[in-house]
Parts: sequence; C-alpha cells; structure tokens
Amino acid sequence: MARGVRRRLRRLSEAPVPESAGRLVPAPVFVISSVRSGSTLLRVLLNSHPQIRAPHEMHLRTLSVGLDKPYTKKAMTELGLDQRELEYLLWDRILHRELVRSGKRIIVDKTPGNAGSWERLHEGWPKARYIFLLRHPASMVSSLINNRPDRDPDATVREVLGYVEGVQAARDALDGLTVRYEELTERPEDVTREICAHLRVPWTARMLDYRKGDHGPFVPSIGDWSENIKSGKVQKARPLPEPEEVPEALRGITHSWGYRC
Repeated sequence: MARGVRRRLRRLSEAPVPESAGRLVPAPVFVISSVRSGSTLLRVLLNSHPQIRAPHEMHLRTLSVGLDKPYTKKAMTELGLDQRELEYLLWDRILHRELVRSGKRIIVDKTPGNAGSWERLHEGWPKARYIFLLRHPASMVSSLINNRPDRDPDATVREVLGYVEGVQAARDALDGLTVRYEELTERPEDVTREICAHLRVPWTARMLDYRKGDHGPFVPSIGDWSENIKSGKVQKARPLPEPEEVPEALRGITHSWGYRC
C-alpha cells in the first residue's frame, strides 16, 4: 500500500465519529471501476438476484448539501454535523430508500465515478464492502472511441488512466473482491458464484438470464445503453488488444493488472 494512501486512511480512522454517523445502510456494496469496464453488465447480473438491489449509476458523490446562512452552519455544528456528514446522511437516505422500495437486503452502487471518491465512501461507510472490476485498459479506450468516434484519442487515454489509477489506489487500500470483465463474460456462472460468496448470499441461476428482471432504462449518463446490454444476454468480450496496441501511458497499469503489453 502506498505511503500516502496509508496516511490518508489513518487520518480517516482516527477522526472522531459523531453519534449521528449511524447509517440506515451500514454496509452497502460499492463497485470500483472505470467507465466502459462492463459495470452495467455486472450491475444487471447482481440486480437479478432476489436479495440484491443494484440500480443504475447513482452519482452520490455529486449530491451536495448547502449551508447557505451562517446560522445554518451554527445550528448544524451544535448538532455535531458538518457538511460532509450531512452529505453522508443524504446519500445514506437515498440508499435506504432504494432498498426499501426494492424489498431486498443488499444494495450495490456501481457508479464509475466512485473510483475517484473511494476515500469518501470509506470515511462515510467504514463497514462497506467492495468489488473491484478490472478490464484491459486499452479495451476501455477502444470502447469509448467506438461509442463516440469524434473523441480525441489522447484525451480518451488520459481519461481512462485517471479512472484506472483510482481503481488501483482503492485496491491498494481496501479489502475487496477483484473481478475481471473478460472472465465475467467467459465464465459468468463461476464469477457470479464467487461474487455471491463474497457477499454471503446463495448463488442463483436467475442471475445469468437478466432479461427477466426490471433493471430500469438503459440510457446515457447512468450506465451502458448499447445493443449488447439491451440484448439480455452475456456477450463474449472482444479479443484482447495486442501488446503493441496498448498506449504508452497505459502500459504500466496494464502490466500490473496482469495483461500482456
């Protein structure tokens, strides 16, 4: 674990926890992943489980609380609440509301932006569980460009690099289960069984036929909207990029994740 990450985690663990920090959802599951990593596929497979609610991307980190007047801040301070804790209470209430609506007992948030906000998630939910979803970094670049051919290739590489570095930082600092997209598409039963064991729920074959579930709309900004995900079937991953096709900026993380480059 990097020294800077250890210091940040130590500060979080040593920070006083207000009495109000008790969560309605004490142990949510957060998927830490990049964009175009197969997180929507993972979501619908999990959401097909009778005990797991995995809604569309929730973007909790972008929901903020405003203390618009000096007396508002003073009042909240007297209650032992600062802006960060107020935001956690808001996020927690949203998670709880979704769980109650679903009638299930485990909630999963798979927003890719969590890769850059995992420290806040750990601070707000010390008992949270994590799934780290990996995919070949160059495949994620290709997927983004295929989806929008007008993208600048260099900017797309930098975007993916930011995500995968966040994923790796979280892996270095937190306990969790690592899942590879390529293995999920090649051996969906084996991988979903491993995930169920990690989440301590029984595996069910219902997870492999997600056409039968209500997963909400497949639309931009809250998940994948491609024809593959709409098909209701696990589609086999495209062949891995050749080593010479991996952009220079991504070679280090590609190698450390065990892919040829």
